[in-house]
Formats: sequence, structure tokens, C-alpha cells
Amino acid sequence: MEKDIKRIDNFDGKADIVNSIIIGDCIQVMKMIKSNSFDMVFADPPYNMQLQNELYRPNKTKVDGVEDKWDKFDSFKSYDEFTKDWLKEVKRVMKNSATLWVIGSYHNIFRVGSILQDLGFWILNDIVWIKSNPMPNFRGVRFTNATETLIWAVKDKKIKNYTFNYEEMKRQNGGKQMRNDWYFSICNGIERLRDDSGKKIHSTQKPLSLIERAILASTKEGDLVFDPFAGTCTTGVAAYKHNRRFTMIEKESFYIDWALKRFKNLQKNIFGNYLDVNR
Repeated sequence: MEKDIKRIDNFDGKADIVNSIIIGDCIQVMKMIKSNSFDMVFADPPYNMQLQNELYRPNKTKVDGVEDKWDKFDSFKSYDEFTKDWLKEVKRVMKNSATLWVIGSYHNIFRVGSILQDLGFWILNDIVWIKSNPMPNFRGVRFTNATETLIWAVKDKKIKNYTFNYEEMKRQNGGKQMRNDWYFSICNGIERLRDDSGKKIHSTQKPLSLIERAILASTKEGDLVFDPFAGTCTTGVAAYKHNRRFTMIEKESFYIDWALKRFKNLQKNIFGNYLDVNR
């Protein structure tokens, strides 16, 4: 497989997109990518968390929550329109045998699932990510949110030739059929990307092991994996690590800089402790 990681700043639809990180708005960039390009899509879209107030721990320290501009929408209607637009383009650029993974929280996943079905996607499974170390509900007014949901889908219900590596999933699960409840810790420790002051680089960085499982379940070596909301490119790292190719789109140049550090470290350490980009 190709080893060079490319950053594309002004994508015109002509550049080679294999093992590339394209900077730009995902919907506009996807419109320039030819149809039927990708073997798998992993999407971690904005959650539209609708945070109303700052959140503090009992010791009065502020919780570093999701306050980024890219997660803010004027209304449910505007969020739904955005979701419909990017899903339409994702469906177009997927191969007929490709599968789509979308992850979300209770804030957005039900709306995403409804729109998926309205667009003709066929849902194969919902996967419940059960967090072994979730952030507590500091105010004590709700249950602790210890799960997120992944939807796994194909373009329509007629598709039967999608990839599902059943035996590999069974092997990972001690010889038993893999269930749809997956236990992984949230992204923390050495895996969590932080700047010199200790601040998180990306507020919603996902654990590599979670995305690795999705990729190993639904792709073959050499397949082309796509992520339209790449962030610091955890999906790309997971694909590259397991001899898959990738195409990432991310509009924040700051995240791409850190993604390139991750890939450089991955190549240097040859699959060792590659996530510690500050070493």
C-alpha cells in the first residue's frame, strides 16, 4: 500500500485522494469526489449538544466540555438539513458494497438514524459503546451518560455483498459470536492528544480501539476507508495501522497539523507507542 501521507489544501477533484487528508468543508469536498469511491465510511459528525451553561465539578473546577463552534447549530431544523446534505453525498461516494458507520450520543443519533432511513439506507446493526470510565454527572440531576451508539448501515436493503469479517470478530471475542455491546474506555491517558498546557486538542477524540474494531469488522486489507469529519484522524490512523488505505476530510487546519504528527510518529515507531505525539 502507499506509504506517503498527503495533505491537500486546495482540492480540485483531480488530486489523488488515497492516503490523503483534505482540508475543507466536507459537503463541498465530497461533491468533487467521484461516485462509488469508498469501501467503508466512518462518520463522527457534530453532536449538536445544545449546551446551555458552563459545567463545574463539585470542587469548583470547570469541566472541559464540547463548546466548539463546529458543534453549534441554530435549530434542530438546521442540524437536520446539514445531516441530510452530508449523508446524501456519503451515499453517492460509497461503493454499492460499502458500509457506513455513524457514531453519536442521545443528542443526535436518533435524528441521524431517522434521516438515514428516509434516504434509503438499510440499518444492519446498532452498536452500543459502553464506556468503562464515563464522565460522571457532576450535578447529580441525571443518570451518568455511559454509552454512545454506532449505526452500521448499507446503501439500501437489496445489498447483500457487504464485508463482514464474522470469524475475525469471533476470534476477538474469545471464540464467541461478537455482540453489539462493545466495552471500551473513553479516550484518555497517553492516547489523549494534549498541548503543552495539558489542554485537549480535540474535544471529542474517540478511542483508537473502537474504530479499529469497526474497520476490522467491515473491511479487507487494501480497502479505501473514508471519514468526512476526520478531526485528528483517528480513523485514518486505524486504517493505516491495519493495511487499509484512507481518505480524510477536515476543515480545521489545527487538527490536521496534529493528525500529521500522529502519522509521523506511527511511521517512526512502526506500530509501537505511536500515539504519544509529544515524546
